[in-house]
Amino acid sequence: MKIDCKLSSILHLLLHMAHSERPMTSDALAACMPGSHPVVVRRTLAGLREAGFVGSERGHGGGWVLACDLRNVTLRDVYEAVGAPAVFAIGHRSDNPQCLVEQAVNAALGNALRDAEALLVQRLGSVTLAALSTDFNRRFAAHPHAKGHHHAHPHQPE
Repeated sequence: MKIDCKLSSILHLLLHMAHSERPMTSDALAACMPGSHPVVVRRTLAGLREAGFVGSERGHGGGWVLACDLRNVTLRDVYEAVGAPAVFAIGHRSDNPQCLVEQAVNAALGNALRDAEALLVQRLGSVTLAALSTDFNRRFAAHPHAKGHHHAHPHQPE
């Protein structure tokens, strides 16, 4: 089963940007996530720019910067900005079944999935980017190898 890691990836990029003292290029941001490509980073962040979460500066020393207050943006805000991707891979075999058994199964699954998704989205709305940043800072301070590394250093081991 293929999972959708877009939200996780975007949050990752946003936190790297939050802890950088200068604009970050698409190349630098892609390097923060092995397997990522600068073109994908640019395309993804362009959508967040339209939502007002990031901005970009051209020219020498330019790159991507945060354009929002971390205290005012929740994970739900980012989730919605990326198109509110499907939360679950579970679904109905058929949306309009003729079989009464399948209708009963769909009703039970549909209710459970709607409730679970509503709870998840509600919880995403209770966590700000500032809270993520605080958690990162706590982990960074407690990490034995973090001393001497810049906050934006790609992939510090956990």
